[in-house]
Amino acid sequence: SNSSAESLDRLYPTVGSTKPPRKRTTSQCKSEPPLLRTSKRTIYTAGRPPWYNEHGTQSKEAFVIGLGGGSASGKTTVATMIIEALDVPWVVLLSMDSFYKVLTKQQQEQAASNDFNFDHPDAFDFDLIIATLKKLKQGKSVKIPIYDFTTHSRKKEWKTLYGANVIIFEGIMAFADKELLKLLDLKIFVDTDSDIRLVRRLRRDISERGRDIEGVIKQYNKFVKPAFDQYIQPTMRLADIVVPRGSGNTVAIDLIVQHVHSQLEEVRAAGAALASAHQCHPLPQTLSVLKSTPQVRGMHTIIRNKETSRDEFIFYSKRLMRLLIEHALSLLPFQSCTVQTPQGHDYEGRTYSGKQITGVSILRAGETMEPALRAVCKDVRIGTILIQTNCNTGEPELHYLRLPKDISEDHVILMDCTVSTGAAAMMAVRVLLDHDVPEDKIFLLSLLMAEMGVHSVAYAFPRVKIITTAVDKKVNDLFRIIPGIGNFGDRYFGTDAPPDWSDDEDALST
Repeated sequence: SNSSAESLDRLYPTVGSTKPPRKRTTSQCKSEPPLLRTSKRTIYTAGRPPWYNEHGTQSKEAFVIGLGGGSASGKTTVATMIIEALDVPWVVLLSMDSFYKVLTKQQQEQAASNDFNFDHPDAFDFDLIIATLKKLKQGKSVKIPIYDFTTHSRKKEWKTLYGANVIIFEGIMAFADKELLKLLDLKIFVDTDSDIRLVRRLRRDISERGRDIEGVIKQYNKFVKPAFDQYIQPTMRLADIVVPRGSGNTVAIDLIVQHVHSQLEEVRAAGAALASAHQCHPLPQTLSVLKSTPQVRGMHTIIRNKETSRDEFIFYSKRLMRLLIEHALSLLPFQSCTVQTPQGHDYEGRTYSGKQITGVSILRAGETMEPALRAVCKDVRIGTILIQTNCNTGEPELHYLRLPKDISEDHVILMDCTVSTGAAAMMAVRVLLDHDVPEDKIFLLSLLMAEMGVHSVAYAFPRVKIITTAVDKKVNDLFRIIPGIGNFGDRYFGTDAPPDWSDDEDALST
């Protein structure tokens, strides 16, 4: 048909066409749960690379793997095997099944009687797929529709995914659009025998999607098999790698993993370079340090002393937090305001010119600053971000967040008690930017910072205001601030930490 011919023309590049090689670059509202647990660790799909360039974006774009193949060919299983073998924390698995178009009432009736073709390119929202992949590739957060295969409709709620080092995009039409192909750094076609695919589809649609066997076979013969022959199998020639037998081909999967690892090495090198950049430069102008009065220095003497009791440590830490927050509030924008005193005279004063102030604590140590903020800001809203350090890599991973609605219109007080390398703080800032908080409305507050952390945050986010009570010069091999304060969370909460935990990773859950 003409419709099919037009679809094919849109889908496939001209055979034999040559293009200059494209430079390859590397690198969850609802948070996604762990994707899988390996024998060594848990791999999360909500992670985010901690290193950014001077524009606050990822130093390298994410490495995008496209996984194509027929329905029930084992694409998701292959994707899971790749993720487990990669053993990197920041991976996003994106399924094309989430992007079916919203059906009209007539199409809904056709779908209910197994007469709607879900295996045709026109059934997918390619514009939304392309826009979503572009944002993820750049390290930005995206909202993903949730599709209900029982009712053949999108649910009201959406889920949020965050940027990652590796994005795996899988679907029957993964290679079926010219613009989509340009976003894929590696194209893998999973080739599985048609009989095996039919058996798997029968099992899945009957047990998971509430279909009957007659309906599944009818849909397979009428739509699934013809679509595979016309639209899916021809895309095999576009693949960089063809994986016969799907998940059973461990040799092919090992080769894929080796290739992706070689691409990710560039990202690790970029991170190491940023961590040591600008360390000899003067402290940035965006840094504001509380004046070191005898009182402030006296409190620092108490909380830095390893012999200080926990009760005294908590008492004087709270006093410092109050002073720090009062100092930060003085840096907010104010405008002139005239009021009348009880004596009938005008007073030229100042009033906060923003809309609202929201506090966001980086768990767990950051939450100790919440009472001080509530004490000086009436009706302040509070959000939380949980960032935990990976003990194998030493780098932070985003596990959970809860932010107030309309936070993009507020000035945000981002709180963490100590910042050494700045990696956790940078990740938290990036999350706020993902939720449309303007960079110049973010105030990073910390009782103690290392120069490395100050430089790293200021380099990545030059408009974020950095406010602290003291800056120490060095960070040791275990990423502890020297002379430092020790692990703030453990001293405050009375818990013991492994010796290799760094100071600014008090986000580490108990």
